[in-house]
Amino acid sequence: MKLACSLHDLTKDYVLKGETVRALRGVSLEVPEGDYVAIMGPSGSGKSTLLNLLGCLDKPTSGSYFLGDDDVATMNDRELSRIRASRIGFVFQSYNLIPQLTVVENIEVPLYYQGRVNRETKERCHALAAMVGLGERLRHRPTQLSGGQQQRVAIARSLVNDPYFILADEATGNLDSKTALEIMQLFARLNDEGRTIIMVTHEDDVAEHAKRIIRLRDGLVQSDERRVPVSPGSRSAT
Repeated sequence: MKLACSLHDLTKDYVLKGETVRALRGVSLEVPEGDYVAIMGPSGSGKSTLLNLLGCLDKPTSGSYFLGDDDVATMNDRELSRIRASRIGFVFQSYNLIPQLTVVENIEVPLYYQGRVNRETKERCHALAAMVGLGERLRHRPTQLSGGQQQRVAIARSLVNDPYFILADEATGNLDSKTALEIMQLFARLNDEGRTIIMVTHEDDVAEHAKRIIRLRDGLVQSDERRVPVSPGSRSAT
């Protein structure tokens, strides 16, 4: 079984007003390639901290975090930036699109950072736009798109570097229920095609689409449950 990522006894401390707060107290988990994981937990459980560590946006206080064969917990900021750009596909609640750029240009953004824009990558960006249903809107800018369409651009952008996994942070949080369902259908299709997805959510009806739900409490894994996911097409939006 090949792993997309694995965490071993990961801790994270913050110093607030002179006091040390331990946000994560020794989290260990493995995510095989092709898995679909929802991470849940109440406020203060550590899920935002775990998200930041998974996304290489922060470094742990102790423990190891392997992406493939590389322990990113030991990397410096420059190395982490390279990992973020090449191995992790981010999807945020607020889409994080650049208003001045078109759909296809927004999808290309990660490639610009790596100096990898060429005819072949442009064709890939066009194909990704078509895959998420925006093949006819390549020249539109974010302000000309609905929230759901903007999130589709963000999902296409997250795939442009063929990442180890997609990391989705409350990806449906700004969407109405019908549009949220459409985004969950897209995630399900990507997972069916072999994509690894890790999403952080506080919504049970979003988490139930995952194959596995990990619940955090007080900086620890409280439960790690494998389950049969709800088919996005089996639930009607209300």
